[in-house]
Amino acid sequence: MRKAMKTALAAKRVTFQVTANPKSTVSLAGTFNQWNVKRHPMKDISGTGTYTITLMLPKGEHEYKFVINGNWVVDPECRNWVRNTCGTLNSVLKVE
Repeated sequence: MRKAMKTALAAKRVTFQVTANPKSTVSLAGTFNQWNVKRHPMKDISGTGTYTITLMLPKGEHEYKFVINGNWVVDPECRNWVRNTCGTLNSVLKVE
């Protein structure tokens, strides 16, 4: 039980947001979910094309991309990127 409590304390709430056409299919994939496009679907609650999701992420660096209608895109609001093995870029978020 103590280990679970330490893990929870080491995690932080992080909100991801991206703009896409309303009624798009948008998800978040990254190192924190083994790049699984189905695990973290994003929602456009207002119907205006602003998709969000909030996750608890452990401290450290996390690479991620948004998947919008099947297209993998970096976060346009994030200026930290790294080249991946596919020759494209991943966005990088550091949780402290």
